[in-house]
Amino acid sequence: MAEEGEVNWDLKSFIKTSNRKACLESLSDGPKTPKEISEERDIRIYHVSRSLSELREKELVKCETPDKNKNRIYRITKKGKRYLEL
Repeated sequence: MAEEGEVNWDLKSFIKTSNRKACLESLSDGPKTPKEISEERDIRIYHVSRSLSELREKELVKCETPDKNKNRIYRITKKGKRYLEL
């Protein structure tokens, strides 16, 4: 794992996939549900959900309502903001 201030270029490359980047960009405006991201970015809900799951595994987004089955709310993490801005 990269130390504070260092850039993990593999992670940056991982984010560059259009759906992942679009999800991060959408969440940079504030917490949202997958459906809100889907409608805002015109991406199929399946792709949004998959991207959010992958981003969550890398600690770039956090699910604020993990116990819910529907309408989960996600937010971007500090790490996610940092890599989005690179």
